[in-house]
Amino acid sequence: MNDLAADHRTCAEALRASASSFAAPIALLPAAKRRGTTALYAFCRRADDIVDDAADPATAREALAAFAGTVAEAVDGGHVDDPVVRALADTVRRFGVPRGSIDAILDGVRMDLDRDRYETFADLEEYCRRVASAVGVAAIHIWGFTDPAAVAVAHDVGLAFQLTNILRDVPEDLARGRVYLPAADFRAAGCTVDDLIAGRIGAGFSRLAALECDRAAACFARGARLDRMLTTDGRMAWRAMFGVYRRLFTAVRRAGPAIFTARVRPGRARLLAAALTTTLLGPLPPWRRSGS
Repeated sequence: MNDLAADHRTCAEALRASASSFAAPIALLPAAKRRGTTALYAFCRRADDIVDDAADPATAREALAAFAGTVAEAVDGGHVDDPVVRALADTVRRFGVPRGSIDAILDGVRMDLDRDRYETFADLEEYCRRVASAVGVAAIHIWGFTDPAAVAVAHDVGLAFQLTNILRDVPEDLARGRVYLPAADFRAAGCTVDDLIAGRIGAGFSRLAALECDRAAACFARGARLDRMLTTDGRMAWRAMFGVYRRLFTAVRRAGPAIFTARVRPGRARLLAAALTTTLLGPLPPWRRSGS
């Protein structure tokens, strides 16, 4: 019989090795929810790494298809050898995580193999719904929520977090051949994707940065409603995560057009301080243009 405790320890080791900013918020959860959330994180990390670390797209597709098959088999109650997948399957069963959210996460990761440009924000939002909002939906089932509307609000939170990631990582994504910001937004700001690729960062990129930050700020404002929809122990972890991402977003907004040439890197101490403050005080609204 598989030792589920060992499987969950494998996930905890993956979280520690990643040095993720999520580690501290997850630590605020009670033991069972902490194990479940860590398994969800390890699953997402594994899926991302399959795509990012593969030698070529064909290899990545084959590996991701095999991984998805293993996940499906485990969630359906079959035996698999992967301890991370076994821990995920245990989490899905234990907390009633919707199977669709797990499938959507894999679909979103697969999108990075199928496209590297987005024409409209609606196109990008569908990608974010899969790679980020689906994670949020899975997470709130682990943490517990008291209002069915929490599922819809989790989409706003996932969108806020993923847009922050995209804005923070523009240069790194560009090095991988990916441009997530919609082509329609470039045109509206008076610049082009070709300008970005060539490093011609003119005045239009200040407008583009402002447009994207305004959109993300609106998502943070809507997503803040999730605070009152979660159970108490889940709320503390969520607040810490919200604080970390809110601080990241504040740094992105302050950087303005500089986000197109260098990755925004707020210090770890500032992120931890933001997590602590938000855990204690709740999701205060420093996403206004003036920031804090």
